[in-house]
Amino acid sequence: MCCFLTALLFLGPRFAGILWWIFDPIRWNLAFSSWIWPVLGLIFLPFTTIMFVIVAPGGNVVGWDWLWLGLAVIIDIGSYTGGGYGNRDRIPGRA
Repeated sequence: MCCFLTALLFLGPRFAGILWWIFDPIRWNLAFSSWIWPVLGLIFLPFTTIMFVIVAPGGNVVGWDWLWLGLAVIIDIGSYTGGGYGNRDRIPGRA
């Protein structure tokens, strides 16, 4: 788990998810029924996909698991919108 957190910190969630999938495929197979959902998840919503593997090893999300998944979705949305908000002064015509 320590190497997973280090890869997540330095190389990003997509690389960490791929490494985790390679080294612990049983957990990923328990969370997802086919390979297409984790691939799409790692491309578009990497933090949410990783959180789903953590909280739903049997594919079931109950109780407080929804809170953790919601926070992961917010982090994913923030990672996509943060760059646009930070560079808003560079848009021509914006004062």
